[in-house]
Amino acid sequence: MQNLESNPTTGRRNFYSFTLEGLESFLKQYGKEKYRAQQIFKWVYEQRVTDFDQMLNLSKDLRSELKNLITFDMPPILKHLVSVDGTQKFLFDVGDGNSIESVIIPSDDRLTLCVSSEIGCNMACKFCFTGKQKLKRRLSTEEIVGQFMQVQDTLAKSNLKISNIVFMGMGEPLDNCEAVFGSIDVIHSPWGVNLSRKKITVSTSGLIPEMYRVAEAKVRLAVSLNGYNDEVRSLVMPINKKYPLKDLLDECRRYARATGDKITMEYVLLKGVTDQLEHARELVKLLRDVPCKINLIPFNEHPGSGFERPSDETVQAFHTECMRLGAQVLLRRTMGRDIFAACGQLTTTANRPESMDISNSKIGGTNERRFSGGQPSL
Repeated sequence: MQNLESNPTTGRRNFYSFTLEGLESFLKQYGKEKYRAQQIFKWVYEQRVTDFDQMLNLSKDLRSELKNLITFDMPPILKHLVSVDGTQKFLFDVGDGNSIESVIIPSDDRLTLCVSSEIGCNMACKFCFTGKQKLKRRLSTEEIVGQFMQVQDTLAKSNLKISNIVFMGMGEPLDNCEAVFGSIDVIHSPWGVNLSRKKITVSTSGLIPEMYRVAEAKVRLAVSLNGYNDEVRSLVMPINKKYPLKDLLDECRRYARATGDKITMEYVLLKGVTDQLEHARELVKLLRDVPCKINLIPFNEHPGSGFERPSDETVQAFHTECMRLGAQVLLRRTMGRDIFAACGQLTTTANRPESMDISNSKIGGTNERRFSGGQPSL
């Protein structure tokens, strides 16, 4: 399965590549009325009907013609892993021997889907497993929307629904703007998935020239910060050498002025590198005039990382010090570590075990479900 946008054999376009306006323009080329696009969007996204023969408010001739123009292919699910803490990871086939991962993260009041935007990543962040895999290609709009729809269809069998989406999976979202913001258009559209913009978050390692697009899309911004000064951030995130902290934080302030929203600053706690109390003080000082909340993320292990996870006591002390200094700070609950679904652990299956033995920590074990393709049921 190559890029799904246009089937090389049949020439048909993939429905999930279309925004509403895009489908209207496509149908217009064939002399079809503009409102037909809205009808088809409603069938597919509201009623989950992908068989043109069942779209009964379309004429029989139109239904027959559309079959030769549009396909509804989505990346097949190769594997579905379920953590003991309820986190779910989906491995998708995106063709040519490549795969990507998406993760459902449960909490008391929401189900958040973390989607991937690229196969691999060029940012090479030292603490991230994806960063060890060079970029193979960028995903298309339909491959991103397809992740959402495949997972939502799976959850629907248990009467569950995705409430939030975060672009924090494999790849740098702002390195693939056209597909990422095209998929956001579909996911937000009242004729599409109809998810509030406030429920959509785009995370970036700091591609400053493209950050304005997050504000234009009126969605939430998260920045992978992970350093309390340029020296440390450049050590763990090579992009900082091109776009240093001063410029990055200036752009964050512009986003906050344009949207009125706070930025989520993601900060990975690496043992002996970014986790000491003096580091907490430098971090709070750095962000003192940036409208933001700090999201602390204890490092999640993966093979060959070269970093260690701090002790729970160190993590708690860092959190407490940030709060004492007046910062708005959250400590991210680590979820899905046992199935390599936690922050920084996503990659293809190459050079990685299926699961991690964390029986000595607060969670452990794994439940696995394998599939040759199609949609698994929970």
